[in-house]
Amino acid sequence: MDALAAFAAARLPSHMVPAAIVVLDEVPLTPQGKLDRKALPAPVFETKVFRSPSTPVEEIVANTFADVLGVARVGVVDDDFFELGGNSLIATQVVSRLGAALQTTVPVRALFEASTVEALAARVEQHAGAGGRAALAPVERPDRIPLSLAQQRMWFLNRFDTGSAVNNIPVVIRLSGELDIIALQVAVIDVTDRHESLRTIFPDSPDGPRQVVQEAVQTVPDLTPERVTPEELHGKLFELASIGFDVTSEVPMHARLFEIGERDYVLGLVVHHISADGWSMGPLARDVMVAYAARSSWDAPAWSPLPVQYADFALWQRGVLGDEHDPDSLISRQLDYWSATLAGLPDQLDLPSDRPRPSTASFAGASVRFTVEPELHSALNVFAREHATTLFMVVHSALAVLLSRLSGTNDDVAIGTPVAGRGEAGLDDLVGMFVNTLVLRTPVDPAESFTDLLGRVREADLGAFGHADVPFERLVEVLNPARSQARHPLFQVMLAFQNLAQTSFELPGLSVSGLDFDAQVSKFDLQVTLTESIDEQGSPAGMAAELTYATDLFDEPTIRSFAERFVRLLEAVVSEPSTLVGDLPLLGADERVLVLEGWNDTGAVVPSVSLVDLFEAQVARTPDAVAVVFDGVALSYGEFCVAGAAVGAFSGGRGCGSGVVGGCGDASVGGDVGRCVCGGRGRWCVCAGGSGSAGGAGGVHPRDCGSGGGVVHVA
Repeated sequence: MDALAAFAAARLPSHMVPAAIVVLDEVPLTPQGKLDRKALPAPVFETKVFRSPSTPVEEIVANTFADVLGVARVGVVDDDFFELGGNSLIATQVVSRLGAALQTTVPVRALFEASTVEALAARVEQHAGAGGRAALAPVERPDRIPLSLAQQRMWFLNRFDTGSAVNNIPVVIRLSGELDIIALQVAVIDVTDRHESLRTIFPDSPDGPRQVVQEAVQTVPDLTPERVTPEELHGKLFELASIGFDVTSEVPMHARLFEIGERDYVLGLVVHHISADGWSMGPLARDVMVAYAARSSWDAPAWSPLPVQYADFALWQRGVLGDEHDPDSLISRQLDYWSATLAGLPDQLDLPSDRPRPSTASFAGASVRFTVEPELHSALNVFAREHATTLFMVVHSALAVLLSRLSGTNDDVAIGTPVAGRGEAGLDDLVGMFVNTLVLRTPVDPAESFTDLLGRVREADLGAFGHADVPFERLVEVLNPARSQARHPLFQVMLAFQNLAQTSFELPGLSVSGLDFDAQVSKFDLQVTLTESIDEQGSPAGMAAELTYATDLFDEPTIRSFAERFVRLLEAVVSEPSTLVGDLPLLGADERVLVLEGWNDTGAVVPSVSLVDLFEAQVARTPDAVAVVFDGVALSYGEFCVAGAAVGAFSGGRGCGSGVVGGCGDASVGGDVGRCVCGGRGRWCVCAGGSGSAGGAGGVHPRDCGSGGGVVHVA
């Protein structure tokens, strides 16, 4: 049975591997010949037993899982990457590091199809040493250090508007206790010395922008405390976060220290996106505290040197991606993929907004927070495993349904998502601009089930994650969509899974913690950010969710309604996954009552009369008023009534009447015997029946009625 279980685990997705295997001599049957379930023996589920790696490749895979997931150890058979907390976004880090360690290329799809150490090791072992991308390492630097591809677009955007704060990344640290201000000042110098990206400027040149690394002593921020009240603090932090950078001449970091009490301080740091990303804020804050702990004791920080600096990465990246003019290069192959995948993508997704889109986006934003409860969080995880997907893919599918239903479009829903871009282990602790953005394109068919949609989303997401090396900024340049200052290119809605938990430090005489700060900026129409919580037993404990929105377009009540509908969709998905996409509920109970009963109230008093009765009453009231106009001919109510009577009489004579189905017979009117009814005053004539003659119908010419107006022929 062990061999059978191992055989299944190596060839099946994790959710399809049996949890227990029972051997029967014969299958018990009921008298009717059907399976007798009650007679089946109770399965004995094996208790998980840790099994350590037994081959060098298994050891590499297990250590990579442990490093990326931050767990102490990973078993070969019983520990699954996704059950340990892995997700779609960090899967790219795992396969990149395995490729580097084994000198091969590991597709991200392999991890989804073989997510245990044993299964994945079996997949990649036969290709180990077959050749992969060059290892990241310090290199001899040329006289001119180019920008990374992601930095190039950040540089261009900065040149376009040096006063914009949309690409500023703030981090706020609260310091409570006996603060040594001199030690803090020196600690910040230590950190800028450690991370070259924090002291790099990007001047222009005839050959384009380049990186120029400054000395740390040239970039010292002034941390003289500024006294502010707690009420003034947010305004001061907002002021700091709103200061623009000219990256061609000034270093990309600002810092200020605020004193809000006798033993209470707040350190604000703001870094431009050209030199950092969201992930960088963790190593940045940690290194400041490590350096402060050392300097407050009159020691130098005892940290290990960084394996590489950002300039090394920029040079390595260009070498790995290759030349776009080479069709066999990595960047050419991936650009071909994206060009085909995103061909014909609509320029804009129009959600129901409170105001028209302005011609130029202000990037002003606000946020609404809500919660995905632990029960729903757990159910979503189970649902994901049952369908060989991840929590991210399930949420992505549900968000695509929400956006499709809200916008009324089924053709294309484009959602952006960030990936860490730190596949190489040497980048873990480095401050720099590594994050990349993928465009996930999803056609939504209201007539398909959610499970069918999820299957398509899984394939699309795997394809995107497998082509994540091309920086989004370069992709925009190559695809060259219609540019507008009113919207973000290629997509307007972002989905982000946040894996960075807040960290607190305890230093001698000083308590240090992160402080929430809303910079009131939104780069997109809407950004959905989800942060998972895991309890001490490793079970899902709910997700903190945040909707950041452009205040140019939306008001808070509208966004709150979006949040409510999103949670309602998630609940429906796990309870009835086979429901058609178009039938998934968006409305709450109160809204349904309002639509079906309030807006559709049919309780008005209606007189007990027919439409004919109402028409005849109108004829009596206003016989000369215009009733109908067609092709230049106008009939009054009186004329229309006479014409209607004539047509009715003719039709009745031919066998048409109430309850008659089908054509009219020739019961009473001969083929050449027609009938004309004249409206008088030489205005019109209705002629019906007969084969007619030139200029008339039924053998009667309009002039016989004295009509100089229009003629209505009824065949």
